[in-house]
Amino acid sequence: MLSEEYKKMNVFGIDYGTSDFKYGPISIGEVPEVVENRGYLIDGNSLMAKIMGVGREIVVGKDLPLYLEAREDLAERLIYPMRNGIIEKNDRKAWLIIRELTKYALESFAPSDEEFKGFYVVASLAVIAPRYMYEELFKIFGELNIERMLVRAATIIPQPLAVAIAHKTPTCVVVESGHGNTQVCPISMYPIRNAVIALNRGGSSANILTAEILKDCGYGDLAKEEGLVRKVKEQIGLLPRKLDEAIEYAKKNIDKVRVEVKIPGTRIKIDLGEQSWTRFLIGEYVFNPNHEIFNSYFKRGMPRPSDVKIGDTYFYGMTDLAESIIESVEKCSVELQPHLYSKIILSGGNFNWRTSPTLEGIAVTSDRKLELMMKEKGVENVKVTVTRDPTYSVWRGCIVYGYAVPYDFKWRWEKMEGWVNYA
Repeated sequence: MLSEEYKKMNVFGIDYGTSDFKYGPISIGEVPEVVENRGYLIDGNSLMAKIMGVGREIVVGKDLPLYLEAREDLAERLIYPMRNGIIEKNDRKAWLIIRELTKYALESFAPSDEEFKGFYVVASLAVIAPRYMYEELFKIFGELNIERMLVRAATIIPQPLAVAIAHKTPTCVVVESGHGNTQVCPISMYPIRNAVIALNRGGSSANILTAEILKDCGYGDLAKEEGLVRKVKEQIGLLPRKLDEAIEYAKKNIDKVRVEVKIPGTRIKIDLGEQSWTRFLIGEYVFNPNHEIFNSYFKRGMPRPSDVKIGDTYFYGMTDLAESIIESVEKCSVELQPHLYSKIILSGGNFNWRTSPTLEGIAVTSDRKLELMMKEKGVENVKVTVTRDPTYSVWRGCIVYGYAVPYDFKWRWEKMEGWVNYA
């Protein structure tokens, strides 16, 4: 039987985000490897695939862009397996891609020496992920261990809980906002599942608005490139303290908000010019899409964030972030509520907004924005913090959890904790 020491040396974290797939062993340090959570289906019958010796049916990982064909083929062959953190039970193509990504991640770090007997894998899923997703992942880990000794044992934890673990905060509200959705999850040792609020709004919503802004500024062709739009959003997006005040300031001080974006490896340069005030719309849209200024985009055809049901979970489209937290907390006991408001943790790349000294008091960080919104709604004594490197906090929590859980602690479905062993 392997020892606790072996387990601690071979903890491997995997964060299955809707957009980004983050992975790596404990030895990698503070930052995991990141690839997009997607796969490209190769046409194995094509002549060029045979001539080029492409023997794979599914391509994932960092080499995927090398295999992309014409734009018209992308919709059919380029597959993003998750929608709002959920994979449909019978979506076999999606599960094949998840399997290939998992294999890709583990093989990237698996040593070839005889002493290696498999990783202790800690995977994270959205807190609203149904049980069948846990069952399917455990099945995948088992299959990979049969093909090659990659997984000694595995466990799965909700993403908000991973954040709380990384911060060693047993009582808090974790707001995890990634590409596809936003999860508001009160935690008191365990997630309070009947108080979870899910929003159908995340980084992808900000991408859609950024694309509309680019169209208005004469960059219609570039707005069709999803990856490019995301890069532009990350470089130009600003989060206003007060949107109306920020717009007024920006229109009077264009030189202080104007920025030129250069796309590495290309000749592309983007300059919003007199429309640079729209930079503030991008951040505001994530926190509150109800401002009247967004109606003009909705009227022109930009999709309004809608309420949707996926599986057994309702995702709210237009509810602002502060109202979502209040609704979530008020589902908990009155005695617990003040403790939850005093420790709100923001995690995920969607909270990684930039500020600059020249825009002090105009552009703010996510924690300051949310504190202001909460106080405007009458919630006092609120304390909000953004995780250090919010993009990676879930993965770090996976590593901490795997290190702490004893190697002989067996999985229990009633608590959904412990290790499923494969040897």
